[in-house]
Amino acid sequence: MEYFYRVVDDRNDRLLIDKMIEYYAGDPKRIQHFLKVYTFSKIIGEAEELPDEELFILKTAAIVHDIGIKVSEEKYGSSSVKYQEMEGPAVAEPMLRECGYDEEVIDRVLFLIANHHTYGNIKGMDYQILVEADFLVNLFEDGSSQKAVEHARTHIFRTQTGIRYLEQMFCPA
Repeated sequence: MEYFYRVVDDRNDRLLIDKMIEYYAGDPKRIQHFLKVYTFSKIIGEAEELPDEELFILKTAAIVHDIGIKVSEEKYGSSSVKYQEMEGPAVAEPMLRECGYDEEVIDRVLFLIANHHTYGNIKGMDYQILVEADFLVNLFEDGSSQKAVEHARTHIFRTQTGIRYLEQMFCPA
């Protein structure tokens, strides 16, 4: 059963990734970003031994977490996190339905999209790991200062794997 679940899981990932690459056609920066967040989410989730169902939700959310950027830029001329979180769920929902995701998965993924830049009340390992994975990628892509890395280490990161990756990437001994 677990093998079957993983095969279905991998197919879902590939289908949704294909749809997101099509959605962001001509924007390699956005494609590269979500693929990196997806990879870190998957690796951290597996290392932290998330249950299969929660890992499935995490990986799905990682693929579509920034889907609201495109419409935010079109609608408001801004990719502000406020607009991303506000606009993302409405864009993601039909794509998730078209790919055949279950209602409970869709509900949680939409919640994660709508809150992935809200750090004050993180509930759930899927949420925590998505935030950490996004931070690992954003700290690099934004060329963040050591002070920003230290702030993230102290205030954002909670998983052993995420902390280890942050320290190995940005604070080598």
